[in-house]
Amino acid sequence: MQTFNYHSHTYRCGHADLDMTDEDYVKDYIKMEFKRMAFTDHCPEKNEIDKRNNMRMKYSKRKEYLENIQALKEKYAGQIEIQSGYEIEYLPGEEENLKELKEETDKLILGQHFIYDDNKQLIIFGKHDFSDKELLRYAEYIEQAMKLKLPDIIAHPDFCMLKRKTFGEIEAKVAHLICKAAEKYGVPLEINLNNIFKYTYYEKGVLNHNPIEEQKKKLQKVVYPCKDFWKIASEYDIHVLYGIDAHHKGEVVLFKELVELANEIIGKDVIEKLNFIDIK
Repeated sequence: MQTFNYHSHTYRCGHADLDMTDEDYVKDYIKMEFKRMAFTDHCPEKNEIDKRNNMRMKYSKRKEYLENIQALKEKYAGQIEIQSGYEIEYLPGEEENLKELKEETDKLILGQHFIYDDNKQLIIFGKHDFSDKELLRYAEYIEQAMKLKLPDIIAHPDFCMLKRKTFGEIEAKVAHLICKAAEKYGVPLEINLNNIFKYTYYEKGVLNHNPIEEQKKKLQKVVYPCKDFWKIASEYDIHVLYGIDAHHKGEVVLFKELVELANEIIGKDVIEKLNFIDIK
């Protein structure tokens, strides 16, 4: 079982539990006998592009965020290794600002939640039915970020399945583009567990403790991880890891159950072909 997690958010992003402190997360990881964890909150933007409320930390919070992580590193040294980081999106023109974030942290994960359209207007995935052209641009942005050596991990690469009703030719092409780039540039892909958590243990925003067999009945609602994407990923020489994408109380301590549910979706035949990494 994986003993690290590089995808954890904090109250600073505005949509994680406001009463869940950074230290609370650390204590949960220690309770689960994790050897390493990283805080990778939604990155602050020097140039404010994503203008939605409660979606990412303010740029003014950056210093306090990093200082608090450093204090926790020192306090819990010997019990767990703690890393600093951000979850970023790649956008053309923001390369230098993203490099600045990379230089001041241990890890960057790329969670591509949006792209530009032809008029440089932001298109947010999950908010509308996006075109095949936009889907291909999503893959192009991820590939370009890897080419520039920005991300250490690609978070939820199958996030693009939001609002897609089927997995057809264009979806398969996007999966191949992402996986081919991950193989070429040696960047691991993350099987994200947060969408599973939201539709099972955190259904309707209330934490429940129903047996896992009851949770499995709800998996048809889960959009990602997408079995078809990971079947294609299994054809490539790439590394894979699980990411909790923690936002809420009780999420970290359900890691083993969430992994079991993810494997249920993807299928044992595919899981056994994937090359899972150890701590890196």
